[in-house]
Amino acid sequence: MKTAENTRGTGSDGPQKRGLCVLCGLPAAGKSTFARALAHRLRQEQGWAVGVVAYDDVMPDAFLAGASALPAPSQWKLLRQELLKYLEYFLMAVINGCQMSAPPSRTEAMWEDFITCLKDQDLIFSAAFEAQSCYLLTKTAVSRPLLLVLDDNFYYQSMRYEVYQLARKYSLGFCQLFLDCPLETCLQRNGQRPQALPAATIRLMGRKLEKPSPEKNAWEHNSLTLQSPAGASGASLEVTDLLLSALENPVKYAEDNMEQKDTDRIICSTNILHTADVTLRRIVSQTMKEAKDERVLPYKLKLLAEELNKLKAEFLEDLKQGNKKYLCFQQTTDVSDVISFFHYEKDNIVQKYFSKKH
Repeated sequence: MKTAENTRGTGSDGPQKRGLCVLCGLPAAGKSTFARALAHRLRQEQGWAVGVVAYDDVMPDAFLAGASALPAPSQWKLLRQELLKYLEYFLMAVINGCQMSAPPSRTEAMWEDFITCLKDQDLIFSAAFEAQSCYLLTKTAVSRPLLLVLDDNFYYQSMRYEVYQLARKYSLGFCQLFLDCPLETCLQRNGQRPQALPAATIRLMGRKLEKPSPEKNAWEHNSLTLQSPAGASGASLEVTDLLLSALENPVKYAEDNMEQKDTDRIICSTNILHTADVTLRRIVSQTMKEAKDERVLPYKLKLLAEELNKLKAEFLEDLKQGNKKYLCFQQTTDVSDVISFFHYEKDNIVQKYFSKKH
């Protein structure tokens, strides 16, 4: 692996290198400060084009428009998917060497914040015919190695997997940086912010946090954990080496071998379905126990049980038939991925019952 000491990414030889870096960790772990410092250093030392996309800067104002409450998890999920679509539009323009047009279906305020984010980092500029919502790529964006750093909590594995899928779709480099900050430190920092999150939200996120697990998930092998705040500033060489490795070893999109996939499905589908069924049943049972402990009213318990069992049945049908209602990634064959997605959807259902006074 080339190191930061002997490699400078000028982008003058061979195809342009492009990559996505997921920067994850609890709120107030220091991600945004770290991302800004990292981007500045990579531009100065490596000569790269770097775009930091901070989800908090792009999404909240566009959605809330002055509202006092945070959007529901299901609404956040839609916003995250929409933002990934914006990123894909930008990547397609870079890869094809063409102008970037606005998607026909978009949240206007969020799209404008996204455009401003790219403009401020010298990646695009408005065309003369701006009324047509077209944007041109800067020389920096097309002539240098390009790294997009996605700054968000990404506390569920499934959230990060969506970014990996985008990298694989376009044969981009992919890596993850996890800022591991003590919960109490995050709470203290958060309390000093002008618009602080509720402490309960951060504590809940801390309990649900799924850290990168390279030993379990092959797609997470390009991951690095940094101790925040002390360890992050002192690991610049290690971080740069990880990013260089990601750019030089893009994720390859494997062509589907349908015959082999069918054979594999016959061999392992029974075992996977059984394991998933047992695990999902246990999750539903545990969730119902928690609901009873929360003194949810009997008629609501019945409704909750119906929703959870319906969700379980739909997940198993997805897994059995290869549908895409919930398991939207064709390569998802690991039971741990199924469980992670199920937890995400289950939590969206549960909050309707646990968040109300009984």
